[in-house]
Amino acid sequence: MQKVFFISDHHFGHKHIIDFETRPFSNVDEMNETMIERWNAVVGKDDKVFHLGDFSFLNRDKTAAIVSRLNGYKHLILGNHDRGRSRQWWLDVGFDEVSEHPVIYKDFFFLSHEPMYMNKHMPYVNVHGHIHGQKYESVNYFNVSVEHWDYTPLTFEQIRDAVVPSEEQG
Repeated sequence: MQKVFFISDHHFGHKHIIDFETRPFSNVDEMNETMIERWNAVVGKDDKVFHLGDFSFLNRDKTAAIVSRLNGYKHLILGNHDRGRSRQWWLDVGFDEVSEHPVIYKDFFFLSHEPMYMNKHMPYVNVHGHIHGQKYESVNYFNVSVEHWDYTPLTFEQIRDAVVPSEEQG
């Protein structure tokens, strides 16, 4: 059965992100390889991954080489660092779908790169990236930036179970 995963802010090829976010890698090659390994350790060939933006700082050929090594059907929701390239560019490097705007998943999960305004009366949970190691303390937000999840995509069930209160009684 197909699993669905979420992740954001890999910043493949961005050497300065190692210092900016205190990532535990000695260089950009180690970072890239570790992130590819962690993706493929959980994502199968038939699974789907929503990447919530800021995927790669590399050129077309190097980005395509990374995308081709990653398991799964890949849906990119463009982040601020992805927008300098066209939607078609991202499709050409191997993404199966590319969204320029947020996506609503399962009528409840609002998928976006940057956190969107939410209040306690809104019927959504905003699954987002962009803010890396920071976190909003609200049940309406779920940050899937790689820094929070050991550079490993999260399953839909992990997110759902963290944000949807259980109705089970002890």
